[in-house]
Amino acid sequence: MESNQQADWMTRSLKSVWHPCTQMQHHETVPLIAVSHGCGAWLHDHDGRRYLDAISSWWVNLFGHANPRINAALKDQLDRLEHAMLAGFTHEPVIALSEQLAARTGHTLGHCFYASDGASAVEIALKMSFHFWRNSGQADKQEFICLSGSYHGETIGALAVTDVALFRDAYGPLLQRAHVVASPDARQAQDSESAADVARRAAAALEKKLQERAGRIAAVIVEPLVQCATGMAMHDPVYLSEVRALCDRYGVHLIADEIAVGCGRTGTFFACEQAKIWPDFICLSKGISGGYLPLSLVMTRDEIYQGFYDSDMKRGFLHSHSYTGNPLACRAALATLAIFDEDDVLNRNRQRAQRLADALASLASHPKVRHFRQRGTILAFDAAVDDPEKAASFSRRFFTAALQQELLLRPIGTTVYLMPPYILSDEEIDGLAARTQAVFEQVIRH
Repeated sequence: MESNQQADWMTRSLKSVWHPCTQMQHHETVPLIAVSHGCGAWLHDHDGRRYLDAISSWWVNLFGHANPRINAALKDQLDRLEHAMLAGFTHEPVIALSEQLAARTGHTLGHCFYASDGASAVEIALKMSFHFWRNSGQADKQEFICLSGSYHGETIGALAVTDVALFRDAYGPLLQRAHVVASPDARQAQDSESAADVARRAAAALEKKLQERAGRIAAVIVEPLVQCATGMAMHDPVYLSEVRALCDRYGVHLIADEIAVGCGRTGTFFACEQAKIWPDFICLSKGISGGYLPLSLVMTRDEIYQGFYDSDMKRGFLHSHSYTGNPLACRAALATLAIFDEDDVLNRNRQRAQRLADALASLASHPKVRHFRQRGTILAFDAAVDDPEKAASFSRRFFTAALQQELLLRPIGTTVYLMPPYILSDEEIDGLAARTQAVFEQVIRH
């Protein structure tokens, strides 16, 4: 029975808050959950019900809600400095974070530029690439290449390199469209093709476009290893190796959008590490602050930084955000990096990922499951739903049924995915797997 308090919060929210990525009318039938507090992997509502946050609150939460170590770092920082402008000033958290991140790339990417959200980081990388080429006397290099099904954010520049029609098409007249080339999505394998074969085939399509347009292409932007918003499309690391070589051959920048896949999600801290390459730009956000505060950044090579270093103000990179390099957000990120090192997180995640795969193994052979797949702690599969109306409503029906099983799961179309925080116990993993399967069985039958 829903309490008056829980119902009151839901009613007030629906009257005053415009919720993101939502057709608000759906909340006439789909429940809105008013969260009271979070603890570890669980979110709690005002009625005492709890929900395992199996998608890390949109992929941001790495080490649980109300994590004691991140909490302590933020409480300490609050008594020191809450914010200061980063133009003409600097501070310890932003310096230390930039140094530590650069060290994780072997100082190949030696400078960090900060913003607040992932889309802003993508905008920065696109602008930096374009402006670098202009400063270098190659002003014709104004175009970008993205992958089929790519998603890079919902600001105007980021949407221009996004190929998800649901997000992009309404704003088409506002966009400078990018060139879209084939995705290396391993689900596209034909006959006896391997994932690596699909990757090489997609790289060949990219080379064809570069042969035609390299003189006008500023950068290729990719989501390394997993294209999340298009349905967790996973590809072989060889694709990144091939793209890096092509960008070098044709004089084009490579932008790695690691906003969703960075910070350990794919099994390495940076997804690009699995291909043994470094891009010209890495975009980070989401997990970098442990899921605590809005923070994004772009890492880039020193030679790109030097392309803006000049006495002429117009040759500088004049992009800015009011909260650029916010000390609180940077301190949360430093606490997050410390947990990675102190707890040997990447190695422990390999064990958790295997445990999760084993617990869900029976789903892989389910007659209504297609393309059961995993990369690091991201696990996904596609539901075979023949009825178009049921396919269209699958995500909402699954979300609602999952709540009844104390799970926060939000499929993308008919793709069910799990991307939990890095702290699940064996008991929680087993419970997550069993309840996910129960929800799937319920929804696929109705």
